[in-house]
Parts: sequence; structure tokens; C-alpha cells
Amino acid sequence: MTGSIAAIGAGLAVLGVGLGIGKIGGSAMEGIARQPEQSGKIQTAMIIAAALIEGAGLFGIVVALLGNG
Repeated sequence: MTGSIAAIGAGLAVLGVGLGIGKIGGSAMEGIARQPEQSGKIQTAMIIAAALIEGAGLFGIVVALLGNG
């Protein structure tokens, strides 16, 4: 039973990461469309934020899988 709970936790972490990165990507594209001259700054901030979200998601997956046993 604990294996399935860990899988659900890992799945929720992946779902959250996907939604977060999708939101960042969409907002960045909208920002670049509005102000193309700021695309470099927007892209840099987007990559940093996506990396932080990936790190938090990876941490969530590891915690879910380590809580297995």
C-alpha cells in the first residue's frame, strides 16, 4: 500500500512541476510579445524560475519515494 501512496505523491509532484513550468512559459511568451526588446531579461528570469521549480519537484519526488518504506 505504501508503494502506491509514494507513486501518487510522485505523480502529484510531477503534475505540479508541469503546471508551474507551463504557467511560466506562457507568461514569458506573453511578456516577450508585449515587449520584444526585453526578451533577454524575460528569458533569463524564466529559465531561473523553471530551474527552481524543477528542483522543488525533484525534491518532492525523492521525498515521496523515500517515504515508501
